[in-house]
Amino acid sequence: MNINPFDILKNAQQMQQQFGSIQEKLGAITATGAAGGGLVEIDITGKMEVLAVRIKPAVVDPNDITMLQDLIAAALGQAMEKVKERITGEIGSMAGGMGIPNIASIFGGT
Repeated sequence: MNINPFDILKNAQQMQQQFGSIQEKLGAITATGAAGGGLVEIDITGKMEVLAVRIKPAVVDPNDITMLQDLIAAALGQAMEKVKERITGEIGSMAGGMGIPNIASIFGGT
């Protein structure tokens, strides 16, 4: 078997460029999750960075912090699911070309 080290280097450079492109796309993907009929909204990126949290004053009750915590967790969960779907749709084909067979599996999907 004859392996050309220049081919290996060339392939590694191409993969590095593709990973850079994927990272850029992840940063551009955003999604909003909401809970409580829009009382709590959270915006996140494809890199799972929180961009904004919006809480309506009506849901802020010092006697019921647990409800607010539940709404925040639900809104974040919904935003994360939306981002996972968008990543799978938008980046899945690029990842497949790089030999990553199922990008959804990275995020707990099938």
